Amino acid sequence: MKVSVLLILGCLVSEGLAKPEFPEQEKDPNFWKGWAQSSLKNALTLQELNKNVAKNVILFLGDGMGVSTVTAARILKGQMSGKSGEETQLEMDKFPYVALSKTYNTNAQVPDSAGTATAYLCGVKANEGTVGVSAAAVRSQCNTTQGNEVTSILKWAKDAGKSVGIVTTTRVNHATPSAAYAHCVDRDWYSDGEMPAEALQSGCKDIARQLFENIPDINVIMGGGRRYMYPKNTPDVEYPGDKKHNGTRKDGRNLVGEWIDRMKDKRGFYVWNKRDLLSLNPNNVDYLLGLFEPADLAYELERNKETDPSLTEMVEVAIKILRKNERGFYLLVEGGRIDHGHHEGKAKQALHEAVEMDWAITRAGLLTSVYDTLTVVTADHSHVFSFGGYTPRGNSIFGLAPMMSDIDQKPFTSILYGNGPGFKLVNGSRENVSTVDYEQNNYQAQSAVPLRMETHGGEDVAIFSKGPMAHLLHGVQEQHYIPHVMAYAACIGQNKDHCRTTSGSSSLSHISPTLAILLSVTWFLC
Repeated sequence: MKVSVLLILGCLVSEGLAKPEFPEQEKDPNFWKGWAQSSLKNALTLQELNKNVAKNVILFLGDGMGVSTVTAARILKGQMSGKSGEETQLEMDKFPYVALSKTYNTNAQVPDSAGTATAYLCGVKANEGTVGVSAAAVRSQCNTTQGNEVTSILKWAKDAGKSVGIVTTTRVNHATPSAAYAHCVDRDWYSDGEMPAEALQSGCKDIARQLFENIPDINVIMGGGRRYMYPKNTPDVEYPGDKKHNGTRKDGRNLVGEWIDRMKDKRGFYVWNKRDLLSLNPNNVDYLLGLFEPADLAYELERNKETDPSLTEMVEVAIKILRKNERGFYLLVEGGRIDHGHHEGKAKQALHEAVEMDWAITRAGLLTSVYDTLTVVTADHSHVFSFGGYTPRGNSIFGLAPMMSDIDQKPFTSILYGNGPGFKLVNGSRENVSTVDYEQNNYQAQSAVPLRMETHGGEDVAIFSKGPMAHLLHGVQEQHYIPHVMAYAACIGQNKDHCRTTSGSSSLSHISPTLAILLSVTWFLC
């Protein structure tokens, strides 16, 4: 009885101290009615569908960015600017069309990032752990590669004369980006140093090598992964005294050096730090290779802002280089370390990665036009990440729930994981989180099941879209549908019949906007 009374008093005191504060105007029903009417007026304009040809296509992929992550990142973004957070809008929230994507792999209910990347880049569902190959290919079995290769929308765009680019916060040969150019039955074959002898003898190529050989003229490549490009034991340019960052290649090839030699007369530049990247004049660059770390880039919260570029900075440079092409461009942007933060149970790292990606989306919107650029934001899969506990308005997204557990009489954070490294027992019971700094950058939120690494989640993820043909991303769709919509909008790949007029002549998709307007006016007057 005493325990129950204490719990009730504790909850009342806690709620009293954390009384939600909200703007005075929100007490007035007319505030909410006016907001709704404004939203309704905006929704009615969406009946005027944008059926332009997409000159440019941008895919922002938040690796592991499930709906709960989107919501928590929204609150964090608001709280970073001194607001309560819940009412804040992410840039992706402003996109007019939202759909759901079913993320399962052909052989997995809860997917991995390789099979999903093959789906949203190559347009076919695939087995987990494989990139750029159909489901007929078996993970780690080299002899199932040949004949089962599938190409990506990046290649479709390049074949159509567009400029193409890849920007990621992970290794450029990690699961997500590799599906854009590689055909590999094992996502972990980063270089030949990670491949079994049998696979090498059977003729399979490592992913780093495929990056430079399969589509040799990718215009922009930015991310991490330097060590997979250099011969084994080659010291890293940035960390020459740290052997763990040394080159890994057994074939003795220097892939970066080969790329530099090949591009020296094609206005190609290689950079490995922020200073050199931002000193470039995009107008004088046609090809760019930027490798900023031996493996993955640092988390945004740990990034050296003097030496390492942010995702937003990389995206801006990429777009300024790619948009010079009159035929337009295709750009894949991955916020890849959202996923890593969750796997490590470090929600603060994951959510700051998601907010940074949203800033990059904002910057891309300022550099392009919704009239000729299809922009899609989605995730490959979710995580077993949640936040709850009846928290009051404005509660720190990393803070405590306003109550004690009525089972073990201990506080708990709003953010929790279904499984992962945050499971911890102290004297046989759950750790008292009030005794630790649960808001520090690398705090591992408590989990229900102990695992060294937290797992993906299997629920649907969101697809946000704006621009030409964005309305085709609607309802609940299979994940492999995404690149087919992009290709349709851009008149590349398989579907091109709609890109011609009734007379059979080509559309105006590649004519400058000014000339297109003049021709349209002339046609109307005649």
